[in-house]
Amino acid sequence: MKHIVFFTGAGMSAESGIKTFRDANGLWEGHDIYEVASPQGFENNPALVLDFYNKRRAQLLTVLPNSAHNAIAQLEDRFEVSIVTQNVDDLHKRAGSSKVLHLHGELLKAQSTGNPNFVTDWKTNINIGDQCPEGHQMRPFIVWFGEDVPLFNEAIELVAQADIFVIIGTSLQVYPAASLMHHCKPGTALYYIDPNPTTIPQEFTHVQANATEGTERLLKAL
Repeated sequence: MKHIVFFTGAGMSAESGIKTFRDANGLWEGHDIYEVASPQGFENNPALVLDFYNKRRAQLLTVLPNSAHNAIAQLEDRFEVSIVTQNVDDLHKRAGSSKVLHLHGELLKAQSTGNPNFVTDWKTNINIGDQCPEGHQMRPFIVWFGEDVPLFNEAIELVAQADIFVIIGTSLQVYPAASLMHHCKPGTALYYIDPNPTTIPQEFTHVQANATEGTERLLKAL
């Protein structure tokens, strides 16, 4: 059974109504990214950061997986399927995909600021004063700029096993995640689904379409 590894970014969930956050001017919902997505930003203004992610979490609970999420999940009938995603939503899992690696964390979980190993499911607001059992403030379970990506080596191992590697909906501007494509073994079939790519990696077959249409076209080709 061939192994397909999907590497997905914000464009994967955009058609479900999840905002991609970063505008053309580099701002996230009017905020500099380092105000709401860095340890320093959290230290400077924890209330602002918690509110930012509380709004994202509330919105996530109102949307559904789109046809691209569903189609990838259904591929498990014919292929071994692994997903490495930059997205912090749970839409791949809700669609039924069984192997999803979240490089940048998960919005529906919270983490202790004093014990990073304490992570728990969290579907409501995180407020100032919400503490772990050890008495530390809780924070979003998100990998912020300037923080290590704990699952990166695991992601590299998955990509190295791929017979087919598919990139969907990522601009390939965020590192180290964008470097994953360089870990494919020789002979891997390579596809890049994006309607308006800033760059097309060499040796990739480009499918110029959004996630839902592009995934449908890819499945026909497979």
